[in-house]
Amino acid sequence: MTKVTGIGGFFFRSRDPKALAAWYETHLGVDDIAKTVWTQQAGHTIFAPFAEDTGYFGREKQWLINFRVDDLDTMMADLKAAGIAVETRAEWDSEVGRFCRIHDPEGNPIELWEPVAG
Repeated sequence: MTKVTGIGGFFFRSRDPKALAAWYETHLGVDDIAKTVWTQQAGHTIFAPFAEDTGYFGREKQWLINFRVDDLDTMMADLKAAGIAVETRAEWDSEVGRFCRIHDPEGNPIELWEPVAG
């Protein structure tokens, strides 16, 4: 059977697409598609539907995006310095790595994941 080879894009609605794209570029380093196509590093990607009544990423939201990072502590410090609230919970950390949660200016949940080395 033929399989997909990765995620080719993630598309969602926004009240102000240009401002939101600029926020993602400034704070997370995701290139604005109007300027260039973002090239990500190779690595693990999880594709996982959740039950419709999950509280994992908020009851009012339909999605949560998870970005891999190579230095979660520095990323969290940079985000906090920019005035962005960063949430951590001990139970989020596991044998696969460390996690934190932020929200973009429109309230969309973003999970940042530093995978375990190796």
